[in-house]
Amino acid sequence: MKYFVFLLTITALAVGGYLITSKKKEEPFIISGKIEVAERLMKTATATNVSCAVIAKNEADVPIAIKRMVNPSFPLDFSIGKNDLLIDSFAGNIKLEVQINNHGNLGVLKAGDIFGEAEGFYTAGRKDIVVVADKMIGKPTLTAKNGRGNFFRTAAR
Repeated sequence: MKYFVFLLTITALAVGGYLITSKKKEEPFIISGKIEVAERLMKTATATNVSCAVIAKNEADVPIAIKRMVNPSFPLDFSIGKNDLLIDSFAGNIKLEVQINNHGNLGVLKAGDIFGEAEGFYTAGRKDIVVVADKMIGKPTLTAKNGRGNFFRTAAR
C-alpha cells in the first residue's frame, strides 16, 4: 500500500511538472511604429490643444487598445503596450487607425478632425508600422482675398 501511494505521488509530481514546464509563455503585447501627417494637414495637426489617438482594432473593427498623446509633433513615434489594452490579452490580426482632433472625443468625427489608417493587418510584436493621417472631415472654405467674393459662385452665373 505504501508503495502504491509513493508511486501515485511521484506520478502526480511528474505530470504537474510537465504541465508547468510545457506551458507556452505568453508573449507581451506590444506594437509600435510612426504616425505621419500629410503636409497639407500639418498646420491643423500641430495646433495647440490637439490630441492624437492611435486605435488598435481587431478584424471585426472592434477597438482593443487605445494610446493617446496630447500636443504631438509629427512624425510621431508610438508604442502600444499591454497597459493600453481594453481587454486582458489579445492574439490575432490588428488594424491601426489614427485620429487627431481638438475636442478629445474618439469615434465622433467633427469638422476639422484628421484621421487615417495603416495599410493591412498586423500582429503583436511589429515595430515598423507607418500610420498615415491624410484625411480631414469637413470641406475647405474659400476666403476672398480681393474682396470680389467667392470665385465659384461668381463663375456659375
